Amino acid sequence: MSDEPTAAVRYKEIMGLARKAADDLRDWERKRIVELESEIAEADRRLDAAAEQETAVQERALRWWRMACDNVDRLPWLEPGEQPSPISSARGDRAVRYVDELRGIYRELTEAIASLGWRARR
Repeated sequence: MSDEPTAAVRYKEIMGLARKAADDLRDWERKRIVELESEIAEADRRLDAAAEQETAVQERALRWWRMACDNVDRLPWLEPGEQPSPISSARGDRAVRYVDELRGIYRELTEAIASLGWRARR
């Protein structure tokens, strides 16, 4: 008698391995679903935070624009022009830098207007 397994035994071994592989794949897919759902939830949170930050920066820029217009209104020879629109290429990770630049530019404007003589202001 040979030590080799019969075809039926070998078939059962193959079917057992296939069943185990299918079970392992299902387990991996379930775990991956949980991971993906977690990643999607985190991405949604980051997106919401970015949208809030964008709104806050736009509101702050609009406030500075209005304050700049109030300062320029004292100069009859200068028109402020149209309100600037948001730039779609702006990067969210640079928002603090953009705000600091706006603050500096506004400060320069107010200092320049304040340094004008009274005749230039009216």
